[in-house]
Amino acid sequence: MPHALLVSGSLGQGHDVMALACADSLRARGWTTRTVDAMALLGQRAGPAGEAVFRRMLDLPGLYDAFHFAALRPGARIALLADGAAGRRLVPRLRRLLDQEQPDLVVSVFATATSAVNLLRRGRPGMRHLVLCTDVTPHRLWVQEETDLFLVTSQVAACAVRRYRPDAPIAVVPAPLREAFYRPPTRAAARAELGIPEDGRCVLLMSGSWGLGPLARTAESLAEAGPHVLAVAGRNTGLEDRLRAVQARQPRVHAFGHTERVPALMAAADLVVTSSGDTCSEARALGRRLLLLDVVQGHGRDNLQHELELGHADVVSARPREVVRSALAALGRETPAPSAGASPDAWRSAFSAVLARVGLAGDGG
Repeated sequence: MPHALLVSGSLGQGHDVMALACADSLRARGWTTRTVDAMALLGQRAGPAGEAVFRRMLDLPGLYDAFHFAALRPGARIALLADGAAGRRLVPRLRRLLDQEQPDLVVSVFATATSAVNLLRRGRPGMRHLVLCTDVTPHRLWVQEETDLFLVTSQVAACAVRRYRPDAPIAVVPAPLREAFYRPPTRAAARAELGIPEDGRCVLLMSGSWGLGPLARTAESLAEAGPHVLAVAGRNTGLEDRLRAVQARQPRVHAFGHTERVPALMAAADLVVTSSGDTCSEARALGRRLLLLDVVQGHGRDNLQHELELGHADVVSARPREVVRSALAALGRETPAPSAGASPDAWRSAFSAVLARVGLAGDGG
């Protein structure tokens, strides 16, 4: 029975979602899988320290923009040094994993792991290495010479990969979704479950697993303007507490922490207000208009611009008053039809083709 190792990273939830989608598709074809966290593999000190540094960079206006556009994208010396330092910690731990697991396939959905995996694949001729990146412009650390195939979700991203490796083997695939988004409840059923009036306006407000931006104040301001607001804090427990406090005084605010009910929340909503990321693909699959919060620096700026180009989306700053004004206007605009991502067939067919392309049969190896 063929076996795959998926290497994710705990900076946000998007990487884990992509790893889960790949694992589901592989298991449906008779594979066994294991998913590991590259940040945890860095060690008890280095992993949390790396996450703390990343969070701090996002907290300081312009700092991550500077690092992304001036260091990560061109592959400046400081970025390569950081990648090398991470690689020195990852390599011995990954080597032990590869020796234990003996995978036929490694799928990297986190940039920090790619160079270490490629270094270790030497001497393992039967192992294939795929890189899956859903960013519209993968930066330099994503693209390594030994990778067998790069999976991206747009032609723009394919061009970004070829910037660093002109002869790179690339497959443009649909953005994979969590299984629940392929079979969401109806709008009426979701609203009945959540206690939202059938004829009322409803907005889903979320901003990644970290809950970036002043979401509590925004939720209250939106609800005061009339719509019901489904406000999701993600893993941000402080934000969840603030949302619960808002809910106690404003009954049109419905507060959630980390929840698996996002498909139902999205089905109930008329508009999804969120940061740029994989949530956008989920909203499009359900046929929901987007209002994008400009809160994610670096790669988030590129992803936001791409979502605007795809249509049925607007952009706004995270200031509550501006979000309310833009949301009320967006609620009056055209509702899009569900995208092609509403069906799992496109992703499954593309993933089968990817396996065949790297010499691994689509069913059971």
